[in-house]
Amino acid sequence: MGKRGARPTLEEVAARAGVGRGTVSRVINESPRVSARTREVVQNAIAELGYVPNRAARALAANRTDAVALVVPEAETRLFAEPYFSGIIRGVGSELADTEMQLLLTLIRTPKERDRFASYLAAHRVDGVLLVSVHADDPLPDLLERIGMPAVLSGRRAAGESVSYVDSDNVGGAGAAVEHLIERGRRAVGTITGPLDMYVAECRLDGYRRALAAGGREVDEQLVAVGDFTEDGGRRAMRQLLDRRPDLDAVFCASDLMASGARQVLREHGRAVPDDVALIGFDDSAVARHMDPPLTSVRQPIEEMGRAMARVLLGQIAERPAERRQVVLPTELVRRASS
Repeated sequence: MGKRGARPTLEEVAARAGVGRGTVSRVINESPRVSARTREVVQNAIAELGYVPNRAARALAANRTDAVALVVPEAETRLFAEPYFSGIIRGVGSELADTEMQLLLTLIRTPKERDRFASYLAAHRVDGVLLVSVHADDPLPDLLERIGMPAVLSGRRAAGESVSYVDSDNVGGAGAAVEHLIERGRRAVGTITGPLDMYVAECRLDGYRRALAAGGREVDEQLVAVGDFTEDGGRRAMRQLLDRRPDLDAVFCASDLMASGARQVLREHGRAVPDDVALIGFDDSAVARHMDPPLTSVRQPIEEMGRAMARVLLGQIAERPAERRQVVLPTELVRRASS
């Protein structure tokens, strides 16, 4: 036994169990190269001595950092304003809560910050990366592939994404929203898209177009306005739609925040929702529930997306080299008074 009050050592556990130091290390690191009987003896010795493994030493021995980075390549104003990001963070955090992984939140706002983070990654200071809000020209996913860093994206850069990802059914969700508007007898259905350098925005626009075609409608480009997933972007795009097509009677917005901005502009122009213009958003966030009238919205399981991202990443860290995983979660139209 060690000195009174001293922390038990690996050597003391080995002596108590009657095995070598290496055997104790293999048991602690859950190596399969230990018999069930020996594992039991070592675990009993650990319990009797109250031995606590040195986590830093374990991580060093396993070439691990026990940390993952959640990267958001956006300004902090968007991080705190958009419910999507907070939902993803909650989901990731809940999935990692029972593990030894530390979660590092990283904002990348400038090319300089991106280069600095790239150097950090190249030094393998984290075990894996979760990347949110991916734009088509973002070089980080390709860098992660080149250095062999386990990574999972929230969404995709393109249809043939080469990095593991977790996404929602954006095409189907948008289609369900527009189909609902057509069924309600709306004739001039507009849309406010997200930034079209993001595949998620392309998919929601594609769902809008497909639903119009399925309903026997032609797409009028005057009814398509490009936004940026922000409230202010929704305001700007709504003004464009009203200038181009003052007869429009419905709008599908690719996010709840943009729908909130659009609602403000409709009110300024004396348009009642839903009597004059029906309105639908995407995300089914708290914004949708608190609008007046409450907003019909496409629900995507944001927190579950965060949990799924963390699960996929943990699997990749454990399995290296890991196969690419593609997870697409279903969406659901939640009908409220705005449509």
